[in-house]
Amino acid sequence: MTVEQNVLQPGGAAKHQQTFLNQLREITGINDIQVLQQALKDSNGNLELAVAFLTAKNAKVPQQEEATYYQTALPGNDRYISVGSQADTNVIDLTGDDKDDLQRAIALSLEESNRAFRETGITDEEQAISRVLEASIAENKASLKRTHPEVWSDSPNPYDRKRQDNCPVGLKNVGNTCWFSAVIQSLFNLLEFRRLVLNFNPPANAQDLPRNQKEHRNLPFMRELRYLFALLVGSKRKYVDPSRAVEILKDAFKSNDSQQQDVSEFTHKLLDWLEDAFQIKAEEERDGEKPKNPMVELFYGRFLAVGVLEGKKFENTEMFGQYPLQVNGFKDLHECLEAAMIEGEIESLHSENSAKSGQEHWFTELPPVLTFELSRFEFNQALGRPEKIHNKLEFPPILYLDRYMHKNREITRIKRDEIKRLKEYLTVLQQRLERYLSYGSGPKRFPLVDVLQYALEFASSKPVCTSPVDDLGASAPSSGTLPAQTSPSTIDQQGPSSSDVPSTSPVQRSVIHKPFTQSRIPPDLPMHPAPRHITEEELSVLEGCLHRWRTEVENDTRDLQESISRIHRTIELMYSDKTMVQVPYRLHAVLVHEGQANAGHYWAYIYDHHQNRWMKYNDISVTKSTWEELERDSFGGYRNASAYCLMYINDKEQYLIQEEFNKETGQILLGMDTLPSDLRDYVKEDNKRFEKELEEWDAELAQKAQQEKLLSQIPRAPAPSPAPVQAGEPEYLEQPSRTDLSKHLKEDSVQAINKALAEQEDRGPEAIMDTAIKLEYARLLKLAQEDPPPECDYRLRHAIVYFIQNQAPKKIIERTLLEQFGDHNLSFDERCRNIMKVAQAKLEMIKPDEVNMEEYERWHQDYRNFRETTMFLMVGLEFFQKKSYMEALLYLIYAYQNNKELLSKGPYRGHDEELISHYRRECLLKLNEHAAALFESGDDQEVNNGLIIMNELIVPCLPLLLVDEMEEKDIVAVEDMRNRWCSYLGQEMEPNLQEKLTDFLPKLLDCSTEIKGFNDPPKLPSYSTHELCERYARIMMSLSRTPADGR
Repeated sequence: MTVEQNVLQPGGAAKHQQTFLNQLREITGINDIQVLQQALKDSNGNLELAVAFLTAKNAKVPQQEEATYYQTALPGNDRYISVGSQADTNVIDLTGDDKDDLQRAIALSLEESNRAFRETGITDEEQAISRVLEASIAENKASLKRTHPEVWSDSPNPYDRKRQDNCPVGLKNVGNTCWFSAVIQSLFNLLEFRRLVLNFNPPANAQDLPRNQKEHRNLPFMRELRYLFALLVGSKRKYVDPSRAVEILKDAFKSNDSQQQDVSEFTHKLLDWLEDAFQIKAEEERDGEKPKNPMVELFYGRFLAVGVLEGKKFENTEMFGQYPLQVNGFKDLHECLEAAMIEGEIESLHSENSAKSGQEHWFTELPPVLTFELSRFEFNQALGRPEKIHNKLEFPPILYLDRYMHKNREITRIKRDEIKRLKEYLTVLQQRLERYLSYGSGPKRFPLVDVLQYALEFASSKPVCTSPVDDLGASAPSSGTLPAQTSPSTIDQQGPSSSDVPSTSPVQRSVIHKPFTQSRIPPDLPMHPAPRHITEEELSVLEGCLHRWRTEVENDTRDLQESISRIHRTIELMYSDKTMVQVPYRLHAVLVHEGQANAGHYWAYIYDHHQNRWMKYNDISVTKSTWEELERDSFGGYRNASAYCLMYINDKEQYLIQEEFNKETGQILLGMDTLPSDLRDYVKEDNKRFEKELEEWDAELAQKAQQEKLLSQIPRAPAPSPAPVQAGEPEYLEQPSRTDLSKHLKEDSVQAINKALAEQEDRGPEAIMDTAIKLEYARLLKLAQEDPPPECDYRLRHAIVYFIQNQAPKKIIERTLLEQFGDHNLSFDERCRNIMKVAQAKLEMIKPDEVNMEEYERWHQDYRNFRETTMFLMVGLEFFQKKSYMEALLYLIYAYQNNKELLSKGPYRGHDEELISHYRRECLLKLNEHAAALFESGDDQEVNNGLIIMNELIVPCLPLLLVDEMEEKDIVAVEDMRNRWCSYLGQEMEPNLQEKLTDFLPKLLDCSTEIKGFNDPPKLPSYSTHELCERYARIMMSLSRTPADGR
């Protein structure tokens, strides 16, 4: 569907205009369509002259009256009216005087383009989209070949990748393909579009189609898109892999270039390909009538262009898909639409014999799905690169389009004239109000009400009879200490100085007031300036005038403010009458971009029309959201995120979002029931493969558990010395060589036994053991109940303290105490050996149903994890204080993750989360600064080292800071790190640095919050309990002397 008629050019003459425009954009780097069109027009289609015009040093951008702003669609632009959002940064400098070079560049560009078009039938625009697809696939493959190990990897546990209930399925980012995920999810959640794709049947004569690359790319892509949609419907996976669909997009074109993909361009081409695929099917099924293409019916509308060109009126009907809107200079969507629908001098449209040019657009037919492309990128010709517009732009959840419809154009014109008149009046009122609120003729201005109030306060102050200088004259120094800035008149009044007339008596010296050394102000010094002379009559008249004037000004100000508010309200309600709210469109999806023009990350907010809530689709992560979060991320003006594409649907066309019903039973079809049989089988096969993964994982875990159980039941051969270890004894008691914990427990046990012997020396081993256990428990209970400073954590001294604080079952504590006194380290003398044997005998007498051994092992495993977390934290903080931030980071990350898991079970299971979070965040910030400094150096080796730090340490850790949106400090830190690198985009740098930065930024700006599993954790040193407590106390004491900011 091409543009039916162009306003200026006949169809034949404009046949190759789009090709020329693409060449001009490529050669000059200028991305403004209007400027390019004007240059082409002024050069009469001569490309060389057009380039010379655009690259001339004194060339100016044509004025609006001269530019062809009334040209609403480009010939050959294949049904779209849109503007490019990015320009090629590899711009050839043709501003010199060498015309031969200029001619060669033009000839080379045209030759390459024409040859490529003849050979493949593919346009420059189609080649451009292939570049990023290849880059995405290459990035994905390259990531698999990296020699440096990543900090994170996919979780081997398939249950982490299992879909929860009916939660929507995410799409895996297979290498810079967040744009693909955002667009596909937005379209998939349009139920009518989903049905069209799922029920698409390839044409029967597909094998007879011409062997044309453009035609043969569509059907394979449709096949993979159907499979992808089917998996999104019925998969048991949390997210699915779209690589095959992306591969087909990549294979459709051949290019070696790469750039950040643009959502609007991709949507254009995606709808192109879908339309082509459905057109083939429609032509096959037509019965003599013109075939209807469902993609066209769903996404394309028409508008009427009514205008005047050099005094001649014209009308032209054109078709549009995505409707482009400029963002710069507008505050909301309606202002953007008004500017897009009216171009040039509106008055000339309704007057005769006018030489001015202008036009209006009126929608004659709106598509069921209306997509607005927000132009948030502009080309900075000075820097030679695109830049993103971060301005705030508001848009409503319900958009009424009545004012833009052709059938309402008469009433709309009346309302526009009225609004124009009101705005002119509003401007006058605002200027008048400003004179009241900013009164004065100097650089500093104040509200007139305050000025009158100050004058009233001055007039009402108590009069004084002397000047402020005379008032201090009596107490002024009589020697040469008189300030240099004292006025001559004051010196005359004081008479000769004391240097001329020597003092005769110390009594004559007056007391000196020292304002800078004496804090008390003399009681007779007035606090404020006051009139010197004013009569009661004068004061009465002046007060009366000031009071009256102040009241008048207050009334005038209030009247102006009320009038302004009333006019604003009138303008807001201008289109709220019943006749202008008949075409409602509901916001269906918002595609958000975060980052800069040539690097960033996309995600989508999509409205769930059946649950009446917003959902956030961010690659594999699909979460519930709110309108408030959407506003924050989409309106712009806040950080670097803003909406780039808005998808509205006709609120009266319920079939767009209506569920499918069974024709026989009338029941709603859900999930797998909505799929055709071939897709149902495809999804079932994929689900079987995933279920097999789950079964294999369960079998592996069961096998490990069985092996551990068998090992625990094997009796250990007794050794002559030391005594055998009891089965079921905790690991940290079995392996004294690892933590030397048994040695520490031995000392505690011996102390308890000695105390028990002192109390009951004549009793037997069993009685002494019972007493010793009670004494030991009482000691540990006292430690557990104390509230020590942070450097004294008694939980590290004994597992029982940890158990008591976390309310472990009594049986767990009793068995742990028995194992402490049954430890083989107590066999060093006869008395302790007898008590050890009694404890071991009691352990053997405990029946399986008395103590749940699985629960027992879980408690001791938690304690082992707590000690390990403590060591991660301690070593990380020690490295941090030594400023070894790279070494510290991994320890602090593991400390935070392990600690978070512990705290999820209880508040006393781990350490202070805010403390670990603070130092983890500081570590990342300092490494980011170091990496940025290396990058700024410009030295190749240092630049590479800086990017290695970012890619291997910082970027993989960012999801940890973003996963919890309540941690505002972490989110701000991530923004600070990103902004530091984004700030380089506007700076001049070497081409190789620019290339590395462009390659790196998408990874940094990826907002995915997917938390992947750890690789091997860093090695921990071996500490005895005494060493651990001592080093932990030392590092915590050092922190208390230098408190962390924000803790």
